[in-house]
This record gives sequence, C-alpha cells and structure tokens, in this order.
Amino acid sequence: MKKQKVKDPEEITFRNALAHGDAATRCSAVIMGAGNFAHRQIGKGLMYLAVELLFFLYMAELGVGFLKGLVTLGTNKGGEVWNDAKQVYEYTSGDNSMLFLLYGTFTLFVIFFFVMVWADGLRSAYKSQIYAKHGRHLNTFAEDIRALFDGNLYKFLLSGPLVCIFAFTIVPLVFMALIAFTNYDQHHQPPGSLFHWVGLENFQAMLSSDNGLGYAFWHILGWTIVWAIFATFLNYIFGIVLALIINRRDTKLKSLWRFIFVLSIAVPQFVSLLIMRTMLQPDGAVNVLLKNAGLIQRSLPFWTDATWARVTVIIINLWVGIPFTMLQVTGILQNIPKELYEAAEMDGAGPLTIFFKITMPYILFVTTPYLITSFVGNINNFNVIYLLTGGAPVSMDYNNGTAGKTDLLVTWLYKLTIDKKNYNYGAVISILVFILSATFSLIALKKSKVLENEEAFQ
Repeated sequence: MKKQKVKDPEEITFRNALAHGDAATRCSAVIMGAGNFAHRQIGKGLMYLAVELLFFLYMAELGVGFLKGLVTLGTNKGGEVWNDAKQVYEYTSGDNSMLFLLYGTFTLFVIFFFVMVWADGLRSAYKSQIYAKHGRHLNTFAEDIRALFDGNLYKFLLSGPLVCIFAFTIVPLVFMALIAFTNYDQHHQPPGSLFHWVGLENFQAMLSSDNGLGYAFWHILGWTIVWAIFATFLNYIFGIVLALIINRRDTKLKSLWRFIFVLSIAVPQFVSLLIMRTMLQPDGAVNVLLKNAGLIQRSLPFWTDATWARVTVIIINLWVGIPFTMLQVTGILQNIPKELYEAAEMDGAGPLTIFFKITMPYILFVTTPYLITSFVGNINNFNVIYLLTGGAPVSMDYNNGTAGKTDLLVTWLYKLTIDKKNYNYGAVISILVFILSATFSLIALKKSKVLENEEAFQ
C-alpha cells in the first residue's frame, strides 16, 4: 500500500495555522494582524489590520449595494415621473444594468483579494508563532521593506504587471463572460431598457441547429476550422520548401531572394490586403487585364461566389504568411550541425532520408509551439478576412444575413457586437472560441511531447 505523507504540524500553511495555531494566531482569523502584534511585528500587523478595515468600510459603503445590483441588474427602468413638489413630470434615466454588472464584478474581485490577504495574514501569524517558539529571528517591517529591494526584488517588480493583468485583462474577461448569461442585446440597451440574467439560454440558442443563429454558428465554425487548417499548414509546408530551396548550396544570391520575399512583411498588412481586395473586384485590375487579353469574357467572381472567395483568401494568406515561416526555418537550418549531414552521407543516406531523418525532426521540434500558436491565431485571424471580403458573400440563411460565407467566428462576433449590438451572443461566441483554442493547444502540446523532450536536440 502507498504510504501517506505525514504533514509537518509546523509547516507554514493556512490549515496548520487554524489547526495548530495559538490563541493569537487564531485570533488573526477575526482581527487581522493580531498574531503579528503578539510577536511585536507592529508594522506588518497594522498593514493587515488596515486592509481589513478598508475592506469592511468598502463593503459597508458600496460593496453590499454593488452585490445586490449584480443579482438584480437594476429594477428602475426610468422614464417620466410626476414630481408632486414641482407639479411637473421629470425624466429619470433609471438604472444602468451594465454598470451594475461591472461594479458587481469588481466587488467580487475585491472579496477574492481580501480572502487571499486574510489567508496570508493567518500564515504570517503562524510563521511568527513558529519562529518565536524556536528563537529564530523575525523580520521587522523595515527589514521586510528592505528585502523587497534585495532577496524579494522579484515580488516588487512583478507586483505592478500583476495588478495591470488583473485590472485590464482578467476583470474585463470575466465581465465579458458574464454578459453571455444575460439578454444584453439590441432590444435591451441600458439605461432605460434593462437587461437581466437568462442562464444558459444564449448557449442553447447558439448551439441549436433548429434556428438561424445555430445554423449560422455551426456552418461558420466548420469554415473557421477549414480556414485555420489550410492557412496554417499550407503556410508551414510552403515556407519550409521555400527555405530549403534558398538555403541549397547551389542557390545563388541567397540574401536577395530572402529580401524579395520579406518585402511582403515590410509592407503593412492592412495596406497589402486592401490593395488585393481592390485589384480582385469585378472591375478591378486583374479582371480588366484578363478581359483585355481575351482570356475571359465575364469577370471572375473572386468576392461574389462563396467557393471562389474562400479559395482566394487562402491563397492571399499564403502570400502574406509564407515569409514568416521561411525566416524561422532559415534560422533552424543554419543551426543544424553539419556533422550530422556528413555522417549521413557517409552512411549512404539519400536526400529524402536525410530530410525526413535529420532536417524535418529538427524543424518540427523547434517550430511545434509556433505551429500551435499559428493555428490558434488563424482561428482568430480577423484582419485577413475582414479586410479582404468583410465576410462576403452574405447569406440570408446565416441568421438573417448577419454573417457571410467567408466570415470566421471572430468576424461574425465583431458584426454581432458592433453592428447589431447583440453583446450577449458575441460573448457566447468568445467563450466558445476560447474553449476551442485552449482545447486544441493543450491537446497539441501534450501529443507533441515537445516540453518533455527539451534536451533531445541539444
């Protein structure tokens, strides 16, 4: 039988503080900093006590009201209200459900951070107890401050970015995710028209194929995956081929060839895409030249036919994306030990054997993370699709024309939120895209075993 690890009762943990702490340590669960005061850590004790007082002051003045607003999302619709004192009708704006949701979300994070500080205060009190028991030195508040610029410098330097991540990334993401469980759409625009919680109704509507919304979602999801596969792997394969051709011993003017292909990176992508969109219009330069040359009678439907449009955006994306892969693979090829090639040639290995046994394993090992991020990036590739086609050609089967045949989930999300103001469905799509991207990334990393074989090619 497997032996269970015996926990050290003097290990500085939250559970041990509650289970084995003395009276002062346990008192810290109610009055933060009490354990520190008991062991003459006055500065640290005051800091914990100040956090507790500020938290309860915030909750009493604002927090409780924000949490109530988070539950109801507002009750006052506003409008004209009769004022008996002035004997006139006055207009009131009413509650703003969006602000209630935002402030309520912020309050939840305040509670979360307070709980973290509260647990840290208990651990600090227990640490003071253990150190005092064994006669070990306890840092004063001044010594802790000096340590932030010495041994704990990393904590000081990372605190700012950590706060920014929570304030500008995590809080907005949670706020957006909560919108997916409301009916915040074009018919419920606060203030004046409140929205409320609807549970999983938006997800049911999005994932059901019995309505126009679900029909559009499944078809756009299918095209998104097809696009991501072609846009990723064709760029990858052709980029490798191009790098191999340029890096051949017999290839002349290698720097010139690299410069020519890198030009597509140097030009801002949106400029290139808008130029290509103009050139491939029915009356654009490409169709006009082909007609003048007598090769076609009617304009080629680059943007008006669904199949033509999808193939066109994939081809144009190759022109934009191949140089990135070429540059990465060029660096890898130049760092493969020449001794491996010489040994393989001495053993009689041919070019194909050398490529599949030496070159390709090196390339795959180094570029697998890049390949995964490229696939996820192409799932969310807003620029190429929106700037080239805008999602066209539009299909009325796709939720009454809110999406087109070349729309990806991310471009459809943009249209639903910016054009149609259906923020709830946009939030649902965001969550589903995140689940899709995260699942693929985790599975791909696990299957590739790149992280497990970090030293395989060193």
